[in-house]
Amino acid sequence: MPAEAPKLAMMAALHARAFTNMRPWSAAEFGGLLQGAGVFWHGSSTGFILGRVTLDEAEILTLAVEPNARRAGLGRALLDQFETSAKAAGASRAFLEVAKDNAGACGLYRAAGYLQIGCRPGYYVHQTPAADSAVVSPLASAADSAATTGTSQRVDALILAKEAL
Repeated sequence: MPAEAPKLAMMAALHARAFTNMRPWSAAEFGGLLQGAGVFWHGSSTGFILGRVTLDEAEILTLAVEPNARRAGLGRALLDQFETSAKAAGASRAFLEVAKDNAGACGLYRAAGYLQIGCRPGYYVHQTPAADSAVVSPLASAADSAATTGTSQRVDALILAKEAL
């Protein structure tokens, strides 16, 4: 795994830049996922997609694009690579969960033929940073932490699927 460490660190750093309103995934979390059966990724330090195939079904675990590289076709190219790999691995359909308020991602998936098949109410927790951030002691109470680190809001996840890859 030491040879993988730079890739995992890159994935975690990019994920943190791409998802500023939620807890980003750590390098260790990416490492654990990539060790799982059927898990694959495509990308670079500008953007990546992480997916998993189980039997005839593929799941997009995450897609992250550098904020200053968005709306230039990279997300669609990564999605196309995911679908090609998933189909080669035996998947005939794919699904994902996306935050209902993520208009850019919802538009990308819908333009690629993904349709809403369900909703998970309050699935994501979005963080709103406090205007005056402070260092919080590990001994601070939950109320103290919320007061100094901002607020959180639950956002629905749309479940999208594409039936024919």
